[in-house]
Amino acid sequence: MKSTDWLRLGALSVLWGGTFLFVSLSLRTIPEFTIVFLRVSLAAGMFWLLLLVTGRRMPRDWHTWRAFLVMGLINNAIPFSLITWEQTQVEGGIASIINATTSCFAVVFAHFLTKDEKLTVRRACGVLIGLFGAYLLLRPELVDGVSMRGLGQIAGLVASMSLALAGIFGKRFKALSPMVTATGMLTCSSLLLLPVAMVIDRPWHLQPDLSTAGAIAGLVLLSTVLAYLLYFRVLQSAGATNLLLVTLLMPVSAHLLGAAFLGEPLYVTSAAGMAFIVIGLSIIDGRLIRWIRSRRLEEPVSATPAPEED
Repeated sequence: MKSTDWLRLGALSVLWGGTFLFVSLSLRTIPEFTIVFLRVSLAAGMFWLLLLVTGRRMPRDWHTWRAFLVMGLINNAIPFSLITWEQTQVEGGIASIINATTSCFAVVFAHFLTKDEKLTVRRACGVLIGLFGAYLLLRPELVDGVSMRGLGQIAGLVASMSLALAGIFGKRFKALSPMVTATGMLTCSSLLLLPVAMVIDRPWHLQPDLSTAGAIAGLVLLSTVLAYLLYFRVLQSAGATNLLLVTLLMPVSAHLLGAAFLGEPLYVTSAAGMAFIVIGLSIIDGRLIRWIRSRRLEEPVSATPAPEED
């Protein structure tokens, strides 16, 4: 990858890591479904403006919009809602670690749902190690029955499964502009979430303060609109495989932001779980293994000294 791609990956990891900080701040005065609805609907409005400025047009056929509806459901409405509820039970840093298992589930689902992405021994080992890390996080909450923290983490795992399926389903949009895909997906997820937020949260009774409004603005502008634009830019220049590195970096940035602004602690179990998940994802990615092998090949072979003559 080029140095600019590394910079974009680092920036994207901070933007997506910031999602958990913004959600934690928003939850102080706004309920879960309203946060998710505001996130996707305001982001959809921003993307419609970008389409208008750039002169792009949205497709009008029902087949494409039906695909947008499915993508909006499994990539936004379901996982965003589950992760936001998860953060009512656990810290944002832990939620970000659970979210990192998305790539593990994606490898497993791709084996069964695609023809060209089958499991290898290396990838299977990476998946098992990564999921063991998730188990280390969840195990303390299952000792005496499932606690509310445990339910929150289980919700995060289900969200990761949904995002993994979305990654596979989203391959059908290759012929469309990334901006068009994001606009259609976010628009459909907004329509899905509107009645849910209205019925369950009754948002007209809410009284958000200035800090909450700032958190929502950051969630929409930075962690959604700018993050999606950066995501698609990295996808085009560096490829889907290199994007896996964001999953490795995002829990670190989420933990640092949570500790800096919210005073969130780093538990021993979360550190151990994150370590195993990072190792598992590194094995799935294969980059670390290739680097180790290349270093071994570059090591000079010491010559056997010739016997001394009498």
